[in-house]
Amino acid sequence: MFGLGMGEALILLAVVVLLFGGKKLPELGSSMGKALTNFKKGMKEDDSDAVAKKSVEDQNDKGNA
Repeated sequence: MFGLGMGEALILLAVVVLLFGGKKLPELGSSMGKALTNFKKGMKEDDSDAVAKKSVEDQNDKGNA
């Protein structure tokens, strides 16, 4: 986990709890989860677009040869 040991992770967790408070942590976690899901979805769409574009370019190259 980014080269963090157990002690560093606990300190980081304590700082997050102090900054955001216990009541906002579930909301923060939910927002982070949604953001991560949307990011992964966008990356998959970009990958599939790149593959489709490459396929079209390959077909055009074969047609021109």
